[in-house]
Amino acid sequence: MTKQVQSDLRGRSPSGVGRRQPSQVSRLRASWRLARAFLHLFHGLLIIGLIFPRLNEEARALRVQIWARALLRHLGLRVEVRGDVVRPGPLLLASNHISWLDIMSLHAARYCRFVAKADIQRWPLVGRLVTGAGTLYIQRESRRDAMRVVQHIAERLRAGEVLAVFPEGTTSDGQDLLPFHANLLQAAISAEAPVQPVALDFLDSRGQRSLAPCYIGDDSLLDTAWRTARSKGLVVRVTFGPPQTAQGRDRRAWADALRDEVIRLRAESVQG
Repeated sequence: MTKQVQSDLRGRSPSGVGRRQPSQVSRLRASWRLARAFLHLFHGLLIIGLIFPRLNEEARALRVQIWARALLRHLGLRVEVRGDVVRPGPLLLASNHISWLDIMSLHAARYCRFVAKADIQRWPLVGRLVTGAGTLYIQRESRRDAMRVVQHIAERLRAGEVLAVFPEGTTSDGQDLLPFHANLLQAAISAEAPVQPVALDFLDSRGQRSLAPCYIGDDSLLDTAWRTARSKGLVVRVTFGPPQTAQGRDRRAWADALRDEVIRLRAESVQG
C-alpha cells in the first residue's frame, strides 16, 4: 500500500495536517461485502459465457449496466450520475482515471466500450469481465499498435458506437489530474465525432475525496477492494460535461481543453 493511501486512512492528509478520520464499517461487515462482490464477479463470468451469446447488443448493454451497479452496491458504493448522459453515438468519452473501479462506475452510468491498456487483460477475474464487455486493448509502448487502435476507434465511431478512454494513461490518487495524452483523440478528429468529458470522484461520508478506491503504486486489486469495502458512506459521482467537437483544434490543444473541463467538473462535484 502506498504511503499516500496509508496517510489518508490514518485520518491525515498527505501534508501531515490532521483531520477527522472517514467513517468505516466493521471488519465483519467489510468481509461480507467483499464476499458478495467476489460472488458477483463469478456471476458476471457466467453471464458472459452463457447468456451473452443469446443477446443482442442492446440487451448486452443493459445487462452490463445492471451488473456494474450491483457490484458497486455490494462493495458499499452508491452511484450518483450528473450532467447530460448522451445516449446515441458516435461519441467518445474522456474520463480521469483513479481506480480499477472506474470502468464499473462508468458502466453503471451508461454502457460504452472501453479502450484500455493491455495489462488489464491479465487482472484476475476483472480482466476477463472487461474483455467480455467489449473492451479494446492497446499496447501503449508500441507506436504501431497505437496507430492500429486509433484506426479501429475511428471505424467504431463512424459505425455510431460510444467508446471511452482514460487520456491520463494510468491511474492517479484522484487529487489532481495527470496530463492528458492526445493520441487517441485523433480517432475522434478523423471520424468527426464529438468527445464528452467525464469527471469521476470517489467521495467519503464527509463529502471529501477518498483515497480508499485508489489503485496506485504497489496497491493490489485486493488492497483496493478491501479499503473500499471498509469505507462507510462511499459515493462514486460520475459527472458528464457538454460534448465537444474539435472546432479546428489539433489533438494536443483539444486534449488540454478536455483536461481543463474535467478539472472544472470535478471542482463543481466536490462543492456539491
